[in-house]
Amino acid sequence: MRAIQIQEFGGPDVLELRELDDPQPGDGMVVLDVIAAGVNWADTHQAENTYLAPQELPLIPGGEAVGTTPDGRRVVTLLGNGGYAEKVVAHPALMWEVPDGVSDGQALALVLQGSTAWHLLRTSAQLREGESVVVHAAAGGVGTLAVQLAKRWGAGRVIGVASSEEKHELAQRLGADAVVDSNASDLKQALIDANDGRRVDVVLEMVGGQTFADSLSALAHFGRLVHFGQAGREGAPQVDPGRLMASSRGVIGFWLAHLVARPDMLSEAIEDMFAAVQAGELEPIVGGEYPLAEASRAHEDIRSRTTTGKLVLRP
Repeated sequence: MRAIQIQEFGGPDVLELRELDDPQPGDGMVVLDVIAAGVNWADTHQAENTYLAPQELPLIPGGEAVGTTPDGRRVVTLLGNGGYAEKVVAHPALMWEVPDGVSDGQALALVLQGSTAWHLLRTSAQLREGESVVVHAAAGGVGTLAVQLAKRWGAGRVIGVASSEEKHELAQRLGADAVVDSNASDLKQALIDANDGRRVDVVLEMVGGQTFADSLSALAHFGRLVHFGQAGREGAPQVDPGRLMASSRGVIGFWLAHLVARPDMLSEAIEDMFAAVQAGELEPIVGGEYPLAEASRAHEDIRSRTTTGKLVLRP
């Protein structure tokens, strides 16, 4: 099979197209013929070995794929790695049949990024009707879905944070009530101003560094910040428990990998979103498709922060 393999850690240039042996399934596993594979921001960390889970070489990156089973069903699956290939080995507990009316790209958008957005709001932030929600990277794969889900579940005001006019317009089209420039000189005040002068209730934050600090400072009493990424590659500042107590604020961490041991929670989110897409109530954004051989270009594009929605590789 053809696959993208990493033999040394680094930037996009380490992603090389190679001819490799077909993967062999273990007991109970299923080999899929890959139709499409998803690209995620976390894949860029995986390529550098700067992700939460240490990686081993050689490595085929990719945490999700849509493929066909030996009996001809079209399914989407979550993977530890291996998605950037013509064939993958999938675990049936982490494999969902893609219904009619849901495209390959949409299924890829939902299985990892959609599940993240769903559980950030439902499980971690425990969003309540009428609360204000800040969504960082509101034009990205998680952000475009989080904006829509927050509105669907009754958020009082959704504030998207993004870096360009095009991304601002996309966030607003998907339901954001206001948008804030991610490069604002005083991000804390910009978030408060976007909420009509009130501090915000929920922040979904995946940048770290100063963005984390400003977002935490913008929280209202009983507000919750959910931190789910290190896109800024700066890390997050230390959190002072005393200050959290004095302001009745909460900081929550989220990593989708912990749901792998709880496939029932993944299924709840994915099946809900499949139904919403079929009903025309949710619009997964597919921002670009690339041939498998151009995986490095996909990584360059996502790292440049010029992309929107879900990026897809086609073997």
